Amino acid sequence: MLTKRDLLRSAALAAMTIATTTPVPANAQAKAEWPDIREAKAIAEEGFIYGLPIVMNYAVMYEYSVDRNSEQFKAPFNQIKNEARVFTYKDTSIVTPNSDTPYSFLWMDLRAEPMVLSVPAVEKGRYYAVQLEDGNTYNYGYIGSRATGTEPGDYMVVGPDWNGTTPPGVKKVFRSTTQFSVAGYRTQLFGADDMPNVEKVQAGYKAQPLSAYLKQPMTTASSAIDFPKVDKELVKKNFFEYLDFSLQFAPATPEEKEIRAKLARIGVGAGKTFEFKDLPIAHKLEIGLGMKDGEEKVDKYLEDGFKIVNGWKIGSFFGDRAFFSGDWLRRAAGAKGGIYGNDAAEAVYPFTKNLANGDVLDGSKHKYTITFPAGQLPPVEAFWSVTMYDGKSQLLIENPINRYLINSPMLPGMKQNADGSLTLHVQKDSPGTDKDSNWLPAPNGPIYLVMRLYWPKTEAPSVLPPGDGTWKPPAIMVAN
Repeated sequence: MLTKRDLLRSAALAAMTIATTTPVPANAQAKAEWPDIREAKAIAEEGFIYGLPIVMNYAVMYEYSVDRNSEQFKAPFNQIKNEARVFTYKDTSIVTPNSDTPYSFLWMDLRAEPMVLSVPAVEKGRYYAVQLEDGNTYNYGYIGSRATGTEPGDYMVVGPDWNGTTPPGVKKVFRSTTQFSVAGYRTQLFGADDMPNVEKVQAGYKAQPLSAYLKQPMTTASSAIDFPKVDKELVKKNFFEYLDFSLQFAPATPEEKEIRAKLARIGVGAGKTFEFKDLPIAHKLEIGLGMKDGEEKVDKYLEDGFKIVNGWKIGSFFGDRAFFSGDWLRRAAGAKGGIYGNDAAEAVYPFTKNLANGDVLDGSKHKYTITFPAGQLPPVEAFWSVTMYDGKSQLLIENPINRYLINSPMLPGMKQNADGSLTLHVQKDSPGTDKDSNWLPAPNGPIYLVMRLYWPKTEAPSVLPPGDGTWKPPAIMVAN
């Protein structure tokens, strides 16, 4: 399957290819308001960086809640889909997926009225979190162990234009900046035999329109939408057509006015209809080159925007609207590095594709170890994990023991060293029966490792602030 990452990486190249093969309608040649070549290229570059998270989010939403024929389809809008499993190599819509916690998904259409999300009481030892993220990929709120506690409660999610009153019984109101939004539920799993308990928690997750919550008839209904199809044809169309479509459901915030005005110069935005195929060849080349340069900037930011600690990159690329404050490059880097990441207060993600000396991790060439000294496991209030991904696709890998990670709930079944330290064996083949409990299977090629530190402790030792914390992840070593 061609992943969304592949599609987006191919978009700029496809744009430039189409430019040399598509006939140009005569009326397109007469567009007099088109900016000059340098300005058009600059707009395309900045617009690509601005729009990348929005288009990536749309692609996931389409597969999860629009296209019922998609292998990744979860549920229609405003219906919760509980997954009584963890993600595996078969899940390809989201890069660097979490395989620690069974997910529940709720894509919300907030155009007609708010949604009320209800959560059950959850035992204090079991971490759970409901991450609210809108079409701009802003984390605009949390429900869960850290944010709201373990008691049951009703919470309301409203769209950008809602001005109603908060009904009694609703503990808190969360406002999305876009009319479509997603709630991602993570419920901690302690082991395979714990899944029935997770399912009981998931059964307590409820979502209903405000009118149903108030036991009143629905007074308005959302109009039907002709959602543009997302599949590998995306590489033959244009990135900006998807951005243009998505922006109609995302009223501009003050910090967006400048970039929206620039995009309007090339026909993208409210009241516009960007048609790449109708552009003259020169304009297609400008757009294609600008997108290519924009993607290179995102990639460079991903490489340089983190602090490197013992070879691990640590930073914070996820947050709410105020966190980004119009920094579109930071937002794009976060989405490309792993869309739907948590705020640092909820989770920190040290990651690496390299040894501390810069050498690329490669399971076809070496075996590796990660050793946590005695008493120096990741300091968290909830749990931690180390997850293995393919270094090229950033997806989970098929392996003989169906193990995609090692996490703290597995500690009782793992073997410690004589000095109390814990060593993980990172390699493509079994390290031997006596070490299999500590084996993290690797691909036969480039490796991408991600730590997840859920609800990191704030007192020392701590990974916070990201990159400058007093706790350091141990360096990965080439095994003897």
